[in-house]
Amino acid sequence: MTMRHKAAEAKKASIQLAAVPTNIKNNALKAIAVALEKKKDQIISANQTDLKNAARDTLAAPLLKRLKFQKDKIKDAIEGISSVIGLEDPVGVTASAMELDKDLELFKVSSPIGLIGIVFESRPDALVQISSLCLKSGNAVIMKGGSEAASTNRILADIISEAGISAGIPVGWLTLIEARSDVADMLSMDKFIDLIIPRGSNAFVRYIMDNTNIPVLGHADGICHVYIDKLADIEMAINISVDSKCQYVAVCNAAETLLVHKDIAPEILPTLKTALEKKGVEIRGCGNTLKIIDVKAATEEDWRTEYLDLIISVKIVATLDDAVNHINTFGSGHTDVIVTEDKTRGIKFMDYVDSADVFLNCSSRFADGFRYGLGAEVGISTNKIHARGPVGLEGLMIYKWRLMGNGHVVSDYAGTNAKTFTHRPLDKTFNK
Repeated sequence: MTMRHKAAEAKKASIQLAAVPTNIKNNALKAIAVALEKKKDQIISANQTDLKNAARDTLAAPLLKRLKFQKDKIKDAIEGISSVIGLEDPVGVTASAMELDKDLELFKVSSPIGLIGIVFESRPDALVQISSLCLKSGNAVIMKGGSEAASTNRILADIISEAGISAGIPVGWLTLIEARSDVADMLSMDKFIDLIIPRGSNAFVRYIMDNTNIPVLGHADGICHVYIDKLADIEMAINISVDSKCQYVAVCNAAETLLVHKDIAPEILPTLKTALEKKGVEIRGCGNTLKIIDVKAATEEDWRTEYLDLIISVKIVATLDDAVNHINTFGSGHTDVIVTEDKTRGIKFMDYVDSADVFLNCSSRFADGFRYGLGAEVGISTNKIHARGPVGLEGLMIYKWRLMGNGHVVSDYAGTNAKTFTHRPLDKTFNK
């Protein structure tokens, strides 16, 4: 089947899926969870094949870690599906209602975007998250995973697609493409595909944006910062810095740069150095940092680098404003943290840092759809469109205007004897 035929079939499925009742969608998600548990040995075997091939091809350590999809990851994926089942159905929610005139009522009602095209990195768990969110939100999906995860993605897609269809979801709701040439074809399918979400390197995301007319939602880099303010609690600042960097390094919400106020730097940096080095972190510091602790010198390029590894850059700043300016200059608009005991300074930081997620006194690793209570996420958006930050069910919705009349015609509202609109807000929801 050609890419065009796959896209056409998926588009047809998206129209049908948009009207599937909540109970059928939830039953399908339950069936998917059961199927994943039942066939976990086959999934593990497929993943071991991918891991063996990746090791042979000397895949980078961070990517190799993302690729692993064994018992614990399968368990997490199934729990993620359960959390999605527990979420309210986002389809058909009335955002506003207004009477235009007697018996002429206008409703703004949420609806699925349609057919989503997603290209993602070497994380098989992303396939489970993405497909479950798309199903619950009534969107069909075409997915292209990394070639390094081909065996795992193939078996996951087969299990999930078949379980969904057996529970009443339209055929074609989930399509996995594998050939690199299919991505180029997908970018030209603006007749069928309504939104593309790329998950990968900066260069890759930029390539997608530059080579399609389809709207693109996503983020290129995760250059996240922790700013330790002059009024920070030192123990808290160290714990948050270590967690932000080390809890899981190969992810986009891990901290890559620490900014430290000059007034607290002499006191905190030696202890912070010890804490980070105990975790195996290589520290690269600015000139002023080198005067306090013995670490590798940072270059200008370090401020622009997403390491996804046990490396972090440290810069001493003179003021809170300098920290904000550094973040807005070198950051990627993903997630940035301030540690301070002064809430006013914390709120100022949150007001002026131009990122999707801005945190006060907590780890950058909280920037996650599951932790936000979104069930899971299809990705992180640093765009300034309808969805920003972790994109869950709400980010996969758009809306329709539904107008209910009783023989009303516009000519009655024009001319010398025109009727007038009431434009009266209504406290009611749209009911089918």
